[in-house]
Amino acid sequence: MKSKDEKKSFSAGALVMKQGEKGDCAYIIEEGLVEVSVQSPDGKVQVVGTRGPGTIIGEMAIVDNAPRAATVKALKDCKMLEITRDDFSQRLHTADPVIQMIAQVILTRYRDILTRSEILRDSSSWPPPEALERSYAAQTDVVESVKIANQFRAALENGELSLYYQPIIDLSKGHVVGFEALMRWIHPEQGFISPGVFIPIAEKSGLIVEASKWALAEACAALRRIEKKLKVKEPLYMSVNFSSHDFAQHDFVDNMLSTIRKADVDPHQIKLEITERLLIQQPDNAKETLQACRDAGIGIAIDDFGTGYSSLSYLYYFPIEILKIDQSFIRVMYKEERSLELVKSIIGLGKNMNLTVIAEGVEDREEARLLRDMGCDTAQGYYFAKPMPEDDVVGLLSRWDPVKIPA
Repeated sequence: MKSKDEKKSFSAGALVMKQGEKGDCAYIIEEGLVEVSVQSPDGKVQVVGTRGPGTIIGEMAIVDNAPRAATVKALKDCKMLEITRDDFSQRLHTADPVIQMIAQVILTRYRDILTRSEILRDSSSWPPPEALERSYAAQTDVVESVKIANQFRAALENGELSLYYQPIIDLSKGHVVGFEALMRWIHPEQGFISPGVFIPIAEKSGLIVEASKWALAEACAALRRIEKKLKVKEPLYMSVNFSSHDFAQHDFVDNMLSTIRKADVDPHQIKLEITERLLIQQPDNAKETLQACRDAGIGIAIDDFGTGYSSLSYLYYFPIEILKIDQSFIRVMYKEERSLELVKSIIGLGKNMNLTVIAEGVEDREEARLLRDMGCDTAQGYYFAKPMPEDDVVGLLSRWDPVKIPA
């Protein structure tokens, strides 16, 4: 939880918080000792315990906006860190919806127990716990999140997921050099479900780990089949997306290499695609994992480069091979000078650091021409080809002519 920098001090005997009053903050006790007491409706006061350094007081009120459930007095001089309701609400708002709901429901039921035992006063002004629990579910969309997570689990088990492949083009020659594998979900009743909906939920639920394993195995097998059907002269490559949840698995690298070997694919033909955020969230683990992949021959691509925590230091620190320029910059190159200069800078950076640069979201010939003239190596986007099933990829490449990019 985010806390304020300044500390609150309370002298011995001071009232820290009073039962029944509105609470707008909680405290983490750094030094000192406090006494916690509750008063029943008949006026009887009962001491329920003490709290010392490292403990928290007043947390109930900042979770559910209800009155203070107890009175707290300082037994010794105290120093405390304040956590405001706004601090907590901001963190809770960005938490997983399931965590939001469970945290609020647990507190609501605890208050209900206190009310039933007649420890708290003025409980009649507080809504019934059943109504509060329903409102928490509605506010966080937790029911829909859990429903989609359960359906995604079933989809994974029942073979409803598929991969689409978007060709990646060499801008200087016009040839297809590889593909990005993209997960698709066609629900038997609801039809197409956007990756923007199910991928975040799969990540939060942890289901993304099994989904990623399946995707890698399927992508490797598809690459092998595509090359065999087309009798390609030069090996193609396949780029597969992974998340921070995948990296957290201790056997991630072993599983990845085992899957690649089983598919009889050269590790150099597989590119591990990650986001900048993953590198920031777990830098040490990421470096060790990525280095093990690079040592095995697997390429490392940074997706959506320029939209997150772009830093020259991590391009040096991590064994990165490919930069993918986010499509948001490509789309406005002709309209915004700053975007054009940014694209030029990324391409120049890639060249100076011996990295391959891929432009995402190329939608017309002029964009392709401009990127080629700026020295961009490769590109993908609707101008060349949309993401498509494996059979369509084979059909497209069997009649592929080098893309004509005007001089």
